[in-house]
Amino acid sequence: MDTLTPDNDEAKIPEPRGGQSSAPSCIYFSTTSFPKPFSQQYIETATATKDKPVVLCERCELENCGHEVAIITINRPDRLNCFNEEVCLGLSDIFARIADEIDARDSQKNPNQETSTLVAVILTGAGKSFCAGADLSNPPNPLSQSSDLLCYLRVNPVYQMDRVRIPIIGAVKGHCITGGFELALACDFLIGDSTTKFKDTHVKFGLAPCWGLSQKLQRLVGPNRAKYISLSATSVAATKALEWGLLNEVVPNGQALRRSIEIADEIG
Repeated sequence: MDTLTPDNDEAKIPEPRGGQSSAPSCIYFSTTSFPKPFSQQYIETATATKDKPVVLCERCELENCGHEVAIITINRPDRLNCFNEEVCLGLSDIFARIADEIDARDSQKNPNQETSTLVAVILTGAGKSFCAGADLSNPPNPLSQSSDLLCYLRVNPVYQMDRVRIPIIGAVKGHCITGGFELALACDFLIGDSTTKFKDTHVKFGLAPCWGLSQKLQRLVGPNRAKYISLSATSVAATKALEWGLLNEVVPNGQALRRSIEIADEIG
């Protein structure tokens, strides 16, 4: 996880007015029901806006299997979805709720009792980017995010993602940088589009990843390519990311969320 915003040539983030974050007050769990089947109108209106919470969770019924998918959206499009303390708390809270729900379903012994119908989770970002790293106006504490103490694990989004025992699909578009890169690597697989670009800038600032990037990246692309990505802080575009195994699929621009929903339906 990074504690600095990306380079200016990678992601130009406007400064918040008055030195304060432009994000609204955080309401961590927001559930919305959408009619089935999924339509293009849903795909277009599923994007979040600045007058909504900084993290959204929409539970929707899938067209063919009839089960549900949870779509979690980082909602700070005016900041390229850079995460602050509120975003980390929101993600941790939502993923913890989902993990608890799935655990309760798996331990359910009464076949007549109503259980969860969630079959997959999709993580995405509002606007043009997935997540461009940490926001310096209110960054999460990297020491607490690296800790294995229970009080800190409760607010560690990647730890809570690891607890979820159903597939997590990352619908990645635009910038996926450093801490955002780590959030993407916490997903089970990633769907990108032609705008997707990965970059790890930890080395530029003398920082160590604290959400597992140094281990997870080399498992996907191999140790040589992982060292190249991290030590050079070079950008990896969608076509190269697909070739190297970072992305499972590359779809046309703007179609990553739609394709992720289709995969969730196939899983269900």
